[in-house]
Amino acid sequence: MRKYRDLQIWLVSAVGLVIFLAALTYANHYYAVRNPGGTDFLVHWVGSRALIIDGISPYSDEVAGRIQTMVYGRLAQAGEHQLRVAYPLYSISIFLPFALIPDFNLARAIWMSVSELALVGLAILSMRLTDWKPGFGLTVGFILFSIFWYHGIRPLINGNAVILVAFLLVAGLMALRNRADELAGVLFAFMTIKPQLALVFVLYMTFWGISNQRWRMLGWLYGTVVTLAGVATLLIPDWILQNLREVVLYPKYNPPGTPAAIFADWLPATGARIGLALSIILIIILIVEWFLSRRFEFRGFMWTVCLTLTASQWIGIQTDPGNFIILLPVLALIFSTLDERFRHMGRYFVWFLMVVLIIGLWWMFLATLSYSYQPIQSSVMFFPLVAFCFILLYWIRWWVIRPSTLWFDQISMRG
Repeated sequence: MRKYRDLQIWLVSAVGLVIFLAALTYANHYYAVRNPGGTDFLVHWVGSRALIIDGISPYSDEVAGRIQTMVYGRLAQAGEHQLRVAYPLYSISIFLPFALIPDFNLARAIWMSVSELALVGLAILSMRLTDWKPGFGLTVGFILFSIFWYHGIRPLINGNAVILVAFLLVAGLMALRNRADELAGVLFAFMTIKPQLALVFVLYMTFWGISNQRWRMLGWLYGTVVTLAGVATLLIPDWILQNLREVVLYPKYNPPGTPAAIFADWLPATGARIGLALSIILIIILIVEWFLSRRFEFRGFMWTVCLTLTASQWIGIQTDPGNFIILLPVLALIFSTLDERFRHMGRYFVWFLMVVLIIGLWWMFLATLSYSYQPIQSSVMFFPLVAFCFILLYWIRWWVIRPSTLWFDQISMRG
């Protein structure tokens, strides 16, 4: 009788889930039909379809022309975004299920549904990763915040794969915490579909993995990347060279995406040097903190991961504020520490910070917005969240990395 009841509950839950997903996708499709956009997803949907259906390299001028025609109604002109594929070829492994759908609006709607679920999963795993148990109200508030703040809505509407990359990041860290090193390595490897986001993090994981002898994680990470790259080479033997060409071209048709480029745009005479100095200082800070973190227990390790994610946005690698959803676990660590440190008042403080972030960032975006083929954010959006995270990370540093968290008072994290 109990087994029958359990089966009944499982079936009702499964049917309810299917109905929910169908309704969510229908709502997303309704939005997609009436609101053209999703250009980040469109680029890779067209590129993946060109390869698997027509056998054309997604890095080719022909494919770029197809994408530009869908967005502009013509080929891109000088000074316009060129909308070219710049991800590694093996990123097709992520986009393939959607590329098999011939209707772009339907493919976009399903992609949005997956991204929305990934945002919820990202928020929940970020809380679990930082041992944050804020109660039902604040838990729901943080999940809603993760979806509706500027850096959640922007990649969702544009169809940016960064949401999935951020989810892979926190899922990989959870696996690492649970000593499922093989799974962690695979998840970290798939993060490299956006190499500008994964590069510094993977470098830190390599340093930390060697220092703590986590050879299985490193083996599966690099083994998976080599396998993915090898399979891609079977499809297009010279894809690496083609991809490198696109990576070199990418900054030339994108808005400024490094401190040096942005400051040079604002202050032509001295801006580039100011931005470069900022990047060099952050690189030095990262190297020092990486060295100090070799024997931290997990919470101290998480602080260093969060600092790495934050600082890597400003160290001179081309990026975009649309990628800053990757900093949601950083906010979770900050909020968790404040909640723990200040107890009852800490929760009010966390609510206050979430309200400030959601209102402040949206106000700044709307106040500096310009229009082209889609709403274009100002380069000023490159700074508020990263500065906020960096300052608060160092404010909470002592509370997270106390003497009791150092290697001589804890069991080593070696596997």
